Amino acid sequence: MIVDMVEKLSNSISVRVVANQIVKSGTSVGANYRAVCRARSDREFVSKMNIVLEEADETLFWIEIIMAKQWISKQELEVIWNEGNELTAIFVSALKTVNNRINSQNKS
Repeated sequence: MIVDMVEKLSNSISVRVVANQIVKSGTSVGANYRAVCRARSDREFVSKMNIVLEEADETLFWIEIIMAKQWISKQELEVIWNEGNELTAIFVSALKTVNNRINSQNKS
């Protein structure tokens, strides 16, 4: 959705800068999540998932900029915004679960 959205943006200098950043962070979420799925330990999972969370948050930041500048219709951005927030909630929940498991193992 991010790549499709960026294709609709104008070609002004400021838009290109933001578009470049959001494509990088938005696609990084997927690429880094793929690495999370191959984590060999809980600690590696947490480390990699934190990167995914950072990239998802950065992507939401760029969406906020696009919203504020009204470069894309609010309706279209709301779909992307909602999905970004849902994914972020899933990532946070997964991190909490694995961190709790690590902490429980450390207490044993």
